[in-house]
Amino acid sequence: MIVKIRKYRETDITAMLYIWNEVVEEGIAFPQEEVLTETTGKEFFGGQSYCGVAEDTQTGEILGLYILHPNNVGRCGHIGNASYAVSAKNRGLHIGEKLVQDCIRQARDIGFKILQFNAVVASNIHARHLYERIGFRQLGTIPKGFRLKNGQYEDICPYYIEV
Repeated sequence: MIVKIRKYRETDITAMLYIWNEVVEEGIAFPQEEVLTETTGKEFFGGQSYCGVAEDTQTGEILGLYILHPNNVGRCGHIGNASYAVSAKNRGLHIGEKLVQDCIRQARDIGFKILQFNAVVASNIHARHLYERIGFRQLGTIPKGFRLKNGQYEDICPYYIEV
């Protein structure tokens, strides 16, 4: 497997929807509750500052993706926010790390000065370790800031890095 991170193309939308919706339906990492349709997905991905995909260049399969957009507006518009999704069957292969590293480069190129993740679920240990290894800093903990699919609440841990 040779993984390349690149800007998404409209032909990637079907695979992106599958991966994104897989994470939404798991109900343990993304705040969204509604899955994306082809129509809403095109609008959603098209409305981001940047979307990157991880492609296996040997097979053409899309393995994961990220979205990058402003975290806020105006005087806080220099802070970016991102979300990452890797297909369940391809997790554990360091694809997420490649996505995060590319996102940092893209954020810098766009003009963001900081990347801030508002709602990293405390039990998402793999993501938290990845962010910390790359240099993100945890800002604190928000008790019961995330409602899991099963209705229980879990802490969230905001993270940031200067890009």
